[in-house]
Amino acid sequence: MKQLRPNDMMLQVSMRLITLIIFAFSFYLFLAGHNNPGGGFIGGLMTASAILVLYLAFDMKTITKAIPFNFTTMIGVGLLFAVFTGIASMLYGFPFLTQFFDYFQFPVFGEVELTTALPFDLGVYLVVVGAALTIILAIAEDDK
Repeated sequence: MKQLRPNDMMLQVSMRLITLIIFAFSFYLFLAGHNNPGGGFIGGLMTASAILVLYLAFDMKTITKAIPFNFTTMIGVGLLFAVFTGIASMLYGFPFLTQFFDYFQFPVFGEVELTTALPFDLGVYLVVVGAALTIILAIAEDDK
């Protein structure tokens, strides 16, 4: 007797929508982090959970093909961003990780505050996404 494959179409379609919502919220948390609750850490955890939802709805091979990132390399790139942000302030004679900000006028957006905390948060974001997914995927692959 031939065994039927389960039809996960409804799960996969709904997880695509849920993943999109989680990604949007994680992007909001990432950008709001230097003035409000949020930042690179929680934004990175939300992104890792969005990618994990995709891994649960689809198989490992499909998602690895769709998201061809090496998550261990992502950890290294994130650490470089975070450390370079701290060292950049030292190059101008300020203490390590001193934050600077200013307001700039952009044609469409109007007045926008830009701060050096954003590259640091990007580094933390990349480290958290890379570390969380490396750990989770290593545990998932160990089951085989």
